[in-house]
Amino acid sequence: MNNDIQSSETILIIDDDAELTSLISQYLTMNGYQVSVEHNGANALTMAAHIQPDLIVLDLMLPGVDGLTICRQLKPDFINPIIMLTALDDDIDEVTGLEVGADDYLCKPIKPRVLLAHIRAQLRRQSHLKNLIPQDIKHVSNGALTIDIRKRIVRYNEKEITLSSAEFDLLWVLAMNAGSIISRDQLHKEIFKLDYDGFDRSIDLRISRLRKKLGDDPKEPKIIKTIRNKGYLLAN
Repeated sequence: MNNDIQSSETILIIDDDAELTSLISQYLTMNGYQVSVEHNGANALTMAAHIQPDLIVLDLMLPGVDGLTICRQLKPDFINPIIMLTALDDDIDEVTGLEVGADDYLCKPIKPRVLLAHIRAQLRRQSHLKNLIPQDIKHVSNGALTIDIRKRIVRYNEKEITLSSAEFDLLWVLAMNAGSIISRDQLHKEIFKLDYDGFDRSIDLRISRLRKKLGDDPKEPKIIKTIRNKGYLLAN
């Protein structure tokens, strides 16, 4: 067992594959996590509300209610990470999963140790963003945009903006570097604690969703600017 993992961290696996969930559950338990399993999508929201897990592993194809619907219904009330699994090797599913609020996306078959690495990365990201904070509230875009890290509340022009946990975390990183260009590679390392492979579109998709929710024109953005061949810049 890895001693740096807190046994208080709970994982909820929502997947109808009994053999896979048993294997993953045993592996995660051996590595210090408390694991609960739900096989029916219709019971997923109730289970999540009851357990309040630190992270959810969610299958796309489920009996009762599908994973995309569950993810959409969980967000934005559930602020912790969601890792989505699918047996379908289809870019459309990946894009859709990220758009409805998933924090990570993995294709089956998935090796338990690979899933564990992604779980650790997501939990480290969550902990890092919560603990290494020089201030609780950040005001940017000439004061029009306010981000409260403790309450995880975002307001733009005094109007509260509903964000997924992934969108909030990315906006916070941009806000902490407001007025400076931050590359996709830097953003990827900060958010996922992993090197950018040059192909992952997660950051771009989240930027797109943030602009939409903030009413930022994607063709001529004023809040989150794209700096060609360099990265992104949040207006200070």
